[in-house]
Amino acid sequence: MKKYIILFSIFVISASLNLVNAQSISQSLGLYVFPAKDQNAATQEADETACFKWAKEQSGYDPMNPTVYKGAAVDTSPDGSMVRGGARGAAGGAAIGAIAGDAGKGAAIGAVVGGVAGRRSKKVGDQMEQQANNEAASSATQAAAKDYNKAFTVCMEGKGYTVK
Repeated sequence: MKKYIILFSIFVISASLNLVNAQSISQSLGLYVFPAKDQNAATQEADETACFKWAKEQSGYDPMNPTVYKGAAVDTSPDGSMVRGGARGAAGGAAIGAIAGDAGKGAAIGAVVGGVAGRRSKKVGDQMEQQANNEAASSATQAAAKDYNKAFTVCMEGKGYTVK
């Protein structure tokens, strides 16, 4: 019984590997290639391999080992926004406190509120900047893949294939 299980496992693994190898380069790129000049399968495979290498050299991008661009890290260190917010809050609090009769107490409350608001404003700004950096990096990754596909398509069309 063990022999049958081992043989069956080997068969399943072999069949899986054949399915993986059956996918052409163009299919893995999401492209459809039609041999417009009656090229046979072996010729098409050789042409795809040559165009894979050529497109990689031209674009500087390897779809088998893609370059992933990362967004630049944002400086999240304190920059004085809390101090500036605290100073503005203290000034406003002192003015309101003077009207109410205790300028010192108003200034203290205003400084705390202003400091928290200044720090929060910095955090929100940093998050927005990081998100913009990440989106730019994602766009760069997509552009590199698109450039590679464009170069591969040009090469295959030059060899007499229709590519969509």
